[in-house]
Amino acid sequence: MNYKHLHYFWTVLRAGGIVRASEQLHLTPQTLSGQIKLLEERVGQPLLRKAGRGVEPTDAGRLVMRYADEIFALGAALQDALSTGRDARRTAVLRVGIADPVPKAVAFHVLEPAMALPEPPRLACHEGGLTSLLGELAVHRLDLVVSDVPAPASLSVRVYTHLLGRSGVAFFAAPRLLRATGWTVRRARQSFPACLADLPLLLPSAPAALRPRLDAWLRQHALAPAVAAEFDDSALLKAFGREGQGVFAAPAVLAEEVAQQYQVQWLGTADDLLEEFYAISVERRITHPAVAAITAAARSRLFARAAP
Repeated sequence: MNYKHLHYFWTVLRAGGIVRASEQLHLTPQTLSGQIKLLEERVGQPLLRKAGRGVEPTDAGRLVMRYADEIFALGAALQDALSTGRDARRTAVLRVGIADPVPKAVAFHVLEPAMALPEPPRLACHEGGLTSLLGELAVHRLDLVVSDVPAPASLSVRVYTHLLGRSGVAFFAAPRLLRATGWTVRRARQSFPACLADLPLLLPSAPAALRPRLDAWLRQHALAPAVAAEFDDSALLKAFGREGQGVFAAPAVLAEEVAQQYQVQWLGTADDLLEEFYAISVERRITHPAVAAITAAARSRLFARAAP
């Protein structure tokens, strides 16, 4: 195989198209297309197909891209080892996208097993909207996306959703909020969830998958608490909760950790209100060692207590 042709193919997908790649490689688009055509003839099947004004990898192209990522990452590691004198083989990068609504503590515990591997990768985490992250995943700029919803069925690229687990939802309040509203922790716990009607509530904003479920759960229990604020960022929401601005919800599997970190009191858990978390990859069957460790640990440990 001509590795120069492979590098051209790899650059096209990383750059997002032939025109951009040709600018980076200082080649004409026609020359670059011709070189990739030679690679396709060598492997015996097409690697790229048209997608709107650009291109996307075929199934064979995705396979070749995964190998190309490793080949050129290893080449970069070799250069680093020669220039620094350090063995850079342990600096393989696991590129993970974290959808905005996913709580930071959940993201940490989901990714933590990858760092416990005998040869842990260097994590590169990126936050953003799910649509943009899935676009990066499709062109192999990410290895994995962690989300609170599955990949949309209408998505034009082929990705696979793997359920990591489910958790009930716990509710928390700062001691100062309970004192200011005349509640004690004991009385609030005894009356949960009715106590929520008399306490201000901090809610995730509409893009979070939990929001419509939470709204429906409140209606089901005939609760109409005053909404003090809404947040896109779950960490900011909890910071407001710590300061006594309202009751907030978090995954029950992290209840003890949330109570300690934010110095708040657990009021109760809604076991009939579930949050779900997913790993989304380009692999139907996960073979990447770090991703396999992440999914296995999430199912067997992190979410095991909340498994239906």
